[in-house]
This record gives sequence, C-alpha cells and structure tokens, in this order.
Amino acid sequence: MNRLKSIEEWQTLLERSEEQPFLLFKLSVTSLSSVTAKKEMESLVTDLPRYVVISQFDKKVSNAVESDTGVKHETPQLFIIKNKKAIWQATRYQIKQSVVLEAIEKYV
Repeated sequence: MNRLKSIEEWQTLLERSEEQPFLLFKLSVTSLSSVTAKKEMESLVTDLPRYVVISQFDKKVSNAVESDTGVKHETPQLFIIKNKKAIWQATRYQIKQSVVLEAIEKYV
C-alpha cells in the first residue's frame, strides 16, 4: 500500500479514479481494530491499487477524504473510490478479505 501524505496526492488520485478505481484504507496507529484490518488489507489479493492514510500523521489528508467523499471519518475505514466517489465503505471489523473481494466484484 502506498501512503498518501498530501492533499495534492489525494486530489490527483481522486481525479484518476474516473479511469482507475482504487482502495483507500484509513487507519489509526493506536487502534487494535486498525491492526487487524491492516493485516487483512496486506494479504488481500486484488488488481486494484491500494493506498493508506494514517489518521494521526496525515490529519489534513484524512479530513480532505471525509470532506470530498461526504463519509464521516472513522478508523479503520476502507473505501472503494470510483468516478470521484466513495462507492463502498466498511469500518472496523467489517474490513475482511472476503467482504472486500465481494464488494470489488459487485461495484468495480
């Protein structure tokens, strides 16, 4: 997973999502559920590009994601971003490989 550290990187990805959907994973370094979700994400096999925002270190990016998607901030949180929109999202212990793969199959 590539880490997003700037609003500019986020805006570029959001624009590109019209051609290439992607997964965006937001996590907290102090949350047990984030650790569990991160393990699920690291072992996920998909062709979709994956990006991560660490909420404590990249607060401005995390806030921009919330603002641009209209989805309230939580951690951990996973989005499928397509056509500049969050077309699917999951939080906490909902972030499991099987659930994510079903969502990719259904929405992408």
